[in-house]
Amino acid sequence: MLQTFVNAWKIADLRKKIIYTAFIILIFRIGAAIPVPFVDISTNGLISDQNANNFLTYLSMMTGNAFNYGTLFAMSITPYINASIIIQLLTVAIPALEKLAKEGEEGRKKIATITRCTTVILALMQSTAYFFYIRSQGFLVTDANGARYTGFWAVFQAITIILCYTAGSTFIMWLGEQINEKGIGNGISIILFAGIVSRLPTTVYMFYELISKGGPYYAIVAIAVISLLLMVAFIVWMDNAERRIPVQYAKRVVGRKMYGGQNTHMPIKVNMCGVLPIIFASSILSLPPTINMFVQTESKFWTGFFGIFDQGHWAYAIMYFVLIIFFAYFYSAIQYNPIEMANNIRKNSGAVPGIRPGKPTSDYITKVLSRLTLVGALLLSVVALYPILFSQITTAAKHPVNLSIGGTSIIILVGVALETVKQLESQMMMRHYKGFLD
Repeated sequence: MLQTFVNAWKIADLRKKIIYTAFIILIFRIGAAIPVPFVDISTNGLISDQNANNFLTYLSMMTGNAFNYGTLFAMSITPYINASIIIQLLTVAIPALEKLAKEGEEGRKKIATITRCTTVILALMQSTAYFFYIRSQGFLVTDANGARYTGFWAVFQAITIILCYTAGSTFIMWLGEQINEKGIGNGISIILFAGIVSRLPTTVYMFYELISKGGPYYAIVAIAVISLLLMVAFIVWMDNAERRIPVQYAKRVVGRKMYGGQNTHMPIKVNMCGVLPIIFASSILSLPPTINMFVQTESKFWTGFFGIFDQGHWAYAIMYFVLIIFFAYFYSAIQYNPIEMANNIRKNSGAVPGIRPGKPTSDYITKVLSRLTLVGALLLSVVALYPILFSQITTAAKHPVNLSIGGTSIIILVGVALETVKQLESQMMMRHYKGFLD
């Protein structure tokens, strides 16, 4: 991986893209430290217990601690991720959007515009929820007498704070698009990567504090660190694993030349959806706690309902598992069209050994895709759910340890790193290709 970056740095064009991407990341980190007017969150942050295993610590981790301190980028990229989920789900359900998706580049541009507008709407809603939450916690600036603003100034205060957070989230979306256009690509993923990496020092310090307690924490921290390293290796293996469908091409004569007559394969990755099922499942499960910021009810029913969306609750793990499976199948259905794949094989005079061309081939590919999707989703679920189960076990043992950089974070970190390296390698191959004249 390091060698890939070294080789990319030697190419002037790629060096400019890497520097540009680093500059965008720097802007993102600066924005995560810029305070918002009328918000006065102490140096301890919004979250009293950083080692807690709940929705607030998850948001703080995903936003690079901006959520914890109420800075400009407190909403981070989550509204854009939620908007992407909604639009892609509606693309399957609404014929007009499905027609746009099939119109090529122009249709994709229109869908991108719709996604941006939806992002602004969701950012406005989430910023409003966040405002009411920090207001209920007493983190707003008060007047000279220590009382809350009333009348015009209360409205002005609310509008200013909400618009600042909405603008911050919209600006991050624009930064991600700039990385896609002028940087090395994977803009949204790289911004998520930067936010999670910024939390690494906090995680290291948390382990140091646990070790200083002594006793059983020596063994618990050792198990946690070894588990994280094994998860990294497991994710790399999972990302590189693939199922190869053999394909034979018949010999055919075109003019005076003979084509085909070769055996090859069609590779399909086991984890064909990458980190998307994890990101989307986490984003969907973050919506109820966001709504809870609005209501702040004391009803036992609603308290219990919103409580199941806490990461430490057993029901959260079940819903997380089901959503990962769902989004894995959903993205598999979007990315791969077995009928089109079978037709392409037949058009090139190819066939899968032992399978007839046409519908039998498409049925065979569908069966393979279904099994691979299930295997890939289960492997993702193991990594995503392990930190949650680990935290619950240690809590039950009265020695709680929260893997704040848990399965979701590691999958995103490793997945984005591998995708970025592959993208750099593909761009280097394009620039080093000498052409058929040589």
